[in-house]
Order: sequence, then C-alpha cells, then structure tokens
Amino acid sequence: MNLSPHTNNDFAESVAAPGHFAFRGPGGAIRAAGAMTALPRGCGDTIQDRIAHSLRDAGRDAVVGGALPFSLSQPDYLWRAERCEYHPTRAAVSVTRPADHILHAEPTAPQYAGSVSEALKVMLDESGSPDGLRKIVLARTLNVETQHIIDPSALMDRLGDDPSVTAFQVALPADGRETAPGMRKMIGATPELLLEKRGRRIVSHPLAGSARRAANPSDDAAASTGLAHSEKDHREHAIVVEYILDVLTPYCRNLSCPDGTTLTSTRSMWHLGSRIVGDLHDTDTPSAVLASALHPTPAVCGLPRDRAADLISRLETVPRGFYAGAVGWCDQRGDGAWYVAIRCADLCGRQARLFAGAGIVAGSDPQAEAAETGSKFAAVLRAMGLPADAAQS
Repeated sequence: MNLSPHTNNDFAESVAAPGHFAFRGPGGAIRAAGAMTALPRGCGDTIQDRIAHSLRDAGRDAVVGGALPFSLSQPDYLWRAERCEYHPTRAAVSVTRPADHILHAEPTAPQYAGSVSEALKVMLDESGSPDGLRKIVLARTLNVETQHIIDPSALMDRLGDDPSVTAFQVALPADGRETAPGMRKMIGATPELLLEKRGRRIVSHPLAGSARRAANPSDDAAASTGLAHSEKDHREHAIVVEYILDVLTPYCRNLSCPDGTTLTSTRSMWHLGSRIVGDLHDTDTPSAVLASALHPTPAVCGLPRDRAADLISRLETVPRGFYAGAVGWCDQRGDGAWYVAIRCADLCGRQARLFAGAGIVAGSDPQAEAAETGSKFAAVLRAMGLPADAAQS
C-alpha cells in the first residue's frame, strides 16, 4: 500500500526521528514534521468538524494523524502536523536480547481459554435470538519490563522489516508512567488496512481467520491449506466483510470485493483477507470520517457490535485503550490511510504492554484460540529480541 497519495516515491532517507505519528509500509513511509498542534479530543460524532476546523487555516501541506481508541465512548488522540515527510523503506536495525527483562501475561493462556469458553456459552445461550452474539474478539496482554529504556523508533524500524505489514508509531496521551513529555507511544506492525482514500477511490482490506506459520515448508503449506478450507474461519471472515460492505454502501456509488476471499500472510501468520474497493459519492469525505464510521469492525470487536463490546469489557482483565482502535492520517484533500491497531505494544520507557486477540465464533476451540494469541505476539517479541513463544503459557 503506497503511503504517499500525492508523490511518486518522492521519499527521503529515514523514519527514525521521533514524532507524533509515523507509518512505514511496502510503498515507503510517512512521518509528521514541523509544528504540531493537538486537536480537541472527542469521539466519532465530532471528528469531521474537528478535523475541518483544524485544517481550515492551516497550510496546504498540513496533515492530521494519530489514534482512535477501541471504545466508541473514549476520546481520540489526534494531532495536526505542519507537514509530513515521505521516506523510503530502509534496512532494519539489528536487535539484541535485553539482558534483564520480566514478562507477565495478563491473563495467562489457560485463563484466556476460560474466557473463550464463557463467550462460547453466551453464544450458545443466545443462538435462538436474532440479536444474539455471533462473534466476539477476545484479547489478552503480555507486559514486558526491561532494564533499559526501549527505543520506540528502533523498534518500529525492526517491525517494518516485514514487507507484508505497515509499521506504525503514534503518540498516546500521558497515563502517569511518563518521566518526560511525549514518552508514551503505540508501536506496532499491522497487516490490516481499515480504509485508504485517494480522491474518489477507497480501499479496505479486512483480515479475519488466522493460522500460525511454520518454519518447515511442508508444515507451513499444511497450515495455509487448513486455513483455506476451514469452514469456521471462512464464517468468521464473512461476518467482517458483510459488516464493512453494509457500512460503506451509503457512502459509495459502487462497492465490490473483486477478488473474493484470498489467503494472505505475514512472516508469522496466515490470514483470510478480502480486498474491498469502491468509489465515493462525495470525493471530499475525509478518510478519517470513513475510518471512524467503520471502527471497530467485527475483526476486532464482534457482532452485534454493542453486545460484543459489552461482553469484552466484562471478560477482558486489561482495558484496551488504543489497542484494536485505528491509527492513520488524513491530508487537506481528505486523502489518507487508516490501519487497524493490532500486533502492537503500548510503550513507555522501560515498559511495553503487548496485545493480541482472536476471533471467537461457534465451533472455536478455547485452547487453539489461546495458542493463536500467543502466535500473534511473536512479531513484536522478536523485534524486542525476546523469544517468539514467550506468551504460549
């Protein structure tokens, strides 16, 4: 996905400098530059007005970017940058294992499996109701504490070494852990495009249904084949695609999924994905408004959305904050790209809280779903120099 909608690989050298938001994907990288102005914080019902007001008197190169939280009732965290700089991809920074570190899973894999079992019971109990729970995405966390401060830019560079993902770094509001302004960041490597807009054209590429990749080629092929033929995973994926089509249809004069459902992969996971493309009725509709309308999709929440969100708040032991929200940017034309904030860590100083989730539908196996979350920690753990299987227990 090209991260620069109005340049043709007109990139400079690096994305290492800290900033309020930065993204690095296969088409290059973008980071906030120049003077930064915080937007008033608010929810999705005011995002269009707040962005329009912020950009009204700004220069032609001004860009708004940042993070939308998982919860629709919590405020976003957005900044206006005087301009953005566009950069090429570059070689990853080498990584060494921290000499001293503490890992703490919350919940543990067995405890998480217990929550999955409870969610499955709710689905069974509500299976006869038209408003009954059809899908829920449950997450767990892994808290990492190291002896030395974790460099967010170096971590982002290492995560961006996988050409199948978009690495990102966005500022998060202070939560009491900071010893200096601006320390708290969300760093991640997401494989999932929520919404990109370029002129009238929009693209969404939801992922749902996953299998862990294997080092052995024959085992890896078996994992991809198993996912391709998994009725449970295709059912989970179809729920997400149907939801996105329903939400975007009123904004579009045409909307389709031209390639159907296909297999896609990162270095650690296989996924089912569907590329959805459309043309807007109103070319001035900002990408951030469309992203806010879509978010959170059943890929990170569930269906019905409000029912799933309510159960998530009861079953998950750690508040999600900006995990499973959306991160991205929007320029003066309304063009930009927003990504689902997964495969990420809430980073501050020597502490990093990693998040991973799995989609639960009827037929899910609690132990298998717990193992899937452990697999999804792998990319960030490797980038931190830690064992990829550290969260399997």
